[in-house]
Amino acid sequence: MFIGTGTALVTPFRKDGSLDEQALRQLVKRQIEAGIDFLVPCGTTGESPTLTREEHLRVVEITVELAKGKVPVLAGAGGYNTAEVIALARELAALGADGILSVTPYYNKPTQEGLYQHYRAIAAAVPLPIILYSVQGRTGVNVEPATVKRLAAIENIVGIKEASGNVSQMAAILNAVPDDFIVLSGDDAITLPLIKFLRKCRSSPGSLSRAILMARAGFTAATIR
Repeated sequence: MFIGTGTALVTPFRKDGSLDEQALRQLVKRQIEAGIDFLVPCGTTGESPTLTREEHLRVVEITVELAKGKVPVLAGAGGYNTAEVIALARELAALGADGILSVTPYYNKPTQEGLYQHYRAIAAAVPLPIILYSVQGRTGVNVEPATVKRLAAIENIVGIKEASGNVSQMAAILNAVPDDFIVLSGDDAITLPLIKFLRKCRSSPGSLSRAILMARAGFTAATIR
């Protein structure tokens, strides 16, 4: 479902700080018309930590409304309060999101076992495909390949957005997870090296589709088919 190029949408605001719904609609329509493969509202690019719950839900609601039947919606729901993440993810599922992108807990630096239990609890409570999001430079915590391998065994944890900036780690993840586990390159600087690695090391048909680019709105994105 989340194969190709996905746009991590920004959240537009008016000068008074309120959500600019008209601009958001224009942004979503532009992405769909340009041929994007899936949309990601309320990820960290969309300033999810600073949105109110009402704003978060409204952004996803509008995105789902415009994308319905055209492209999948991977909605953001992450953080260090596991119960709160579950509650938000359930609301996003009720709005019609097709999947959840969940950034790691930040600031409190959980152990690898803590990360595993956090994501296991979310997966057990939310009936949607879940994409892990690892971006150590911003959260202070890394999802190590061995932990990704454990999480990949959970049925509805279907992929990871990997933004560690570490090609060796991405290679280790690709070698550890099942063939149908999605790996999204969330770091523009290492997307091309990742493609190069895959072309050298993966010879089975369709293997290249496991690495896909998450692009910020307005940026040119390379799609790996």
